[in-house]
Amino acid sequence: MKAIVYHEYGTADVLRLEEVPEPVPKDNEVLIKVRAASINPLDWRLMHGEPKVLRFMAKLMKFGGGRIGVDVAGEVAGVGAKVKQFKIGDVVFGSCRGAVAEYACSAEKGVVAKPASVTFPQATSINVAGLTALQGLRDKGQIRFGHEALINGASGGVGTYAVQIAKSLGAHVTAVCSTRNLELVKSIGADSVIDYTKEDFTERPERYDLVFDCIGNKSPSACQRLLRANGHSVMVGAPHDFSLFEMFSTPLKAIAISMFSNRKVGFFVAKSSAGDLTTLGDMVATGKLKPVIEREYALSEAAEAMRHLEAGHARGKLVVRVSSEP
Repeated sequence: MKAIVYHEYGTADVLRLEEVPEPVPKDNEVLIKVRAASINPLDWRLMHGEPKVLRFMAKLMKFGGGRIGVDVAGEVAGVGAKVKQFKIGDVVFGSCRGAVAEYACSAEKGVVAKPASVTFPQATSINVAGLTALQGLRDKGQIRFGHEALINGASGGVGTYAVQIAKSLGAHVTAVCSTRNLELVKSIGADSVIDYTKEDFTERPERYDLVFDCIGNKSPSACQRLLRANGHSVMVGAPHDFSLFEMFSTPLKAIAISMFSNRKVGFFVAKSSAGDLTTLGDMVATGKLKPVIEREYALSEAAEAMRHLEAGHARGKLVVRVSSEP
C-alpha cells in the first residue's frame, strides 16, 4: 500500500510517498481503508522532533514512528479477533496512527460510526480538533450558559470548533484572529472579534469567564488578568517555536499563579472518548457544527499540506483525501 513516511527529522521536505506493508490489526483493532485523513500541529512537531525531548516522549508513547496522521475516516476492511462493535464494511471515523496512508489500524474504542450525512473529509476533521474544543471548554473551562468567552486563535482547526461549540453551550464569544479571518469567525457564530494585527487583546479592559487559548502566545499571567472571579484560562496550544525551557516552565508558572487565586490557569490535552466523538458527529450531521476545511489535498500532495500547516496560518482544517467516496 501507499503511505506518507519520513526517515529523518526535519521540515515537510522529509516526507515521502512510499510503498509499505499493509498493517495487520491486533485482536482489539480494526483495519481501516482510509478515505480521508487530516493533519494537526502534533504531526509536524513530531516530524520536526524539536525540542529534542519530544523524540524521547514520542518513542515512549509510541507516537510518530515515521508516519503522520492521527485523524481518520474510512471503511472497516478487517477486524481483530476480539472486536465486537464493528464488522467489515462499516463506515467509521476517529483516531489511529499513520492515518495518511491507504490503510491504517485503530483501536476498536478509538473510532465510532460515521453519520451518513457527514462526508469523509468532514468526519476526519473532528477527532483532535473537535475533542480538544469540546472537552477543553466543557470540562476544563467549565463553560456555562451566559458566560463571556474569549477564544485566541479562533480561525484554526481547534478554534473554529471552539467558537461553534461555545455558542452552542450558550456563551457570548469574542474571537481573536487576523484581519483576513474576521469574516470567517463571524460567519461561524462569533459575537465580537479582535484583530490581533491591530491590538493586543490582553491589554483591553474587558474581562471574561473563560479564556480559551489555542495559540499559547500569551503568558499565563497575561491570560489570568483577563479573568473574572472564578474564571478559567485554558491553554490548548503552544507557539510554533517554543523552547525546551518554555515547555516545562510555562505549565509551572500556570500552576503557581493559580494556587492562591480563584482565577485558574491551566493546560489541557484531550482524551479519547467514543461518546464525545459520537456527540460531535451528531452535531455535524444536524448542522449544529460546520467543520471548516480550508483545502483538500491528494495523498501525493501531503507534503504540501504539511508545509501550509507549518507556516502557522491554516484556516480550519487541512484534509488529505486518500480515495474517493463510494
